[in-house]
Amino acid sequence: MPTKRVTMQDIADACGLSRNTVSKVFNGRGAVPQSTRLLIQQKAAELGYGLPAEETAGAARRESGTIALLTSNMPVDYHFGTFFVTAFTDQICRAGYTLKMFEISAEELAERQLPPHFIPDQTAGIVAIELFDANYLRMICDLNLPIIVIDSPAHSLIRLYPCDFVSMENVASISAVMKRLVALGARRLGFVGDRNHCGSFYERWFGFRMGMEQAGLPLDERLCILAPDDSPYNDPEWLIAQMNRMPALPDAFMCANDYLAIHLLNAIKKKGMSVPDDIMVTGFDGTSQSALVEPALTTVQIPSIEIWRGSTRQEKSK
Repeated sequence: MPTKRVTMQDIADACGLSRNTVSKVFNGRGAVPQSTRLLIQQKAAELGYGLPAEETAGAARRESGTIALLTSNMPVDYHFGTFFVTAFTDQICRAGYTLKMFEISAEELAERQLPPHFIPDQTAGIVAIELFDANYLRMICDLNLPIIVIDSPAHSLIRLYPCDFVSMENVASISAVMKRLVALGARRLGFVGDRNHCGSFYERWFGFRMGMEQAGLPLDERLCILAPDDSPYNDPEWLIAQMNRMPALPDAFMCANDYLAIHLLNAIKKKGMSVPDDIMVTGFDGTSQSALVEPALTTVQIPSIEIWRGSTRQEKSK
């Protein structure tokens, strides 16, 4: 007798959740807590979601490949990688693979140690996200496994790594937003974010500098917030203190991502100012939260789900 294909309802029943919640995860629509998202992803992999019925029935009898997701900072809300992980899990389950997630601790990064239970000989490939330590990245490249890295260390533009990178179009996107801000009358602009945090942040900073030059405007770093990434960017009081140190507030802040922009927007309002009337704020990523804040955030949309699907096709072709 044919075995029934695993459905979203089966996953929902196994997790004790509604089908609507499961649908939000796999369709990339609506906010779902990260813990719930991970539960759904793992249960989908266990049940063989997306496989043809005959493959689902035999999944327990055959040895499927395992894809390892390595990260030093598991993507959560306010991060474009949240939809990346969801879409990638869906695709590899349909291809007959199992996803195992490994969060690398600060100590493991410093000592260049693989996480517990990660077994290279039982791993078909690696996907790395939010893994910006250049030395650690070189170490996992030496495992001689197929590797796709989402984003990169800050200065990867001038360094060679024996792996594949998936990057966003950062420079042209920032330049396009800057042209719009200048057309709206902005003459003093500031950048917010640690330009040395990762490759995308560095490219967005580069695009910001290039945009200022193209507009014939002077770049004044005193109007920027460039503190290290582990600074309390989510603390409105800290952000207000950074703004109070500036000789004058800029007409517009360009933030390296939506997370920074949303917290800056809240700090500006707490300072008693209006966005965009007093200061314009832009983000980058196109997270669902960017549309929920008041006012809605101007941001650059990253096609997260499409990028993951492309990464999956590339991984399977190796």
